[in-house]
Amino acid sequence: MLDPILLLPDFILIMTGFILCRYTAFKRPIWDAVERLVYWMLFPTLLFSSIVRSPLHPADAASLAGGGLIICLAGIAMATALRVLPGVNPLLHASGAQVAFRFNSYIALALAERLAGTPGVAWTAVLIALCVPLCNVGAVWSLARHGGHSLWKELISNPLIIGTVAGLTVKLIGLPLPWWFQESVHRIGQAALPLGLLAVGAGLRLTGLTAAPGLATALLVIRHAALPALALPLGYWLGLSLPEHTLLVAFAALPTASSGYVLAVRMGGNGPFVAGLITVSTLLGMASVPLWVAALGWFR
Repeated sequence: MLDPILLLPDFILIMTGFILCRYTAFKRPIWDAVERLVYWMLFPTLLFSSIVRSPLHPADAASLAGGGLIICLAGIAMATALRVLPGVNPLLHASGAQVAFRFNSYIALALAERLAGTPGVAWTAVLIALCVPLCNVGAVWSLARHGGHSLWKELISNPLIIGTVAGLTVKLIGLPLPWWFQESVHRIGQAALPLGLLAVGAGLRLTGLTAAPGLATALLVIRHAALPALALPLGYWLGLSLPEHTLLVAFAALPTASSGYVLAVRMGGNGPFVAGLITVSTLLGMASVPLWVAALGWFR
């Protein structure tokens, strides 16, 4: 059984950001600057570096990658369907829909080696490279649609998508990059995770979820119950090996992406609502990932 303590450091970072913003001299204006730095520089750099440095061989994990894309598309479809339900606030839905289908890629990579060893890390890199653009398009589409923004303008100017596409382009054409450039980019990108999680905590409002508890529950049920439940028969149908199927189920049960808060704030969404969803999702992930991996053992 997977140790849920693996997810504890991320939750501690979120709570540290909350404490720093509320009870120290590091007040809101400082975190506004941190959010901009993370969104425009650190996260795109991390995505670029992760893809360039990874052993990216999509053909070696085609079935697993297809399963990951189906999981993400199903999450986008289910989250979008919630919009038509009676009483759903359009702004809150546009802000929080991304929580249902985006995933924490840092936790995904940490889990991959434990679940499937070195091959698991390579397979997960393929999943991330293919699914991050799709999930970012879904998130940007939801926010742009509500806010009256041009979808294509938002997509081509979205730094997370730019970083991902740039990394895929460099990797697939085999463009050689000097070691000092790769190492510098890697070190810059490493700052994204801790600062991003601290920024999530700094933007946390404990009452954020009370604005729409029903919507929040539905989004979290999709993220932590519906998608991993779908991954059980899907992996069997795709003919995945047990290690691949295990990665697919864990991928489907992951906590949502911590960068969702930054994206929502930067595009005029409801930051406190998203921050609350991310915090609860991270906590739920400590239980949902081990439980669904255990359920796979019964299913197989």
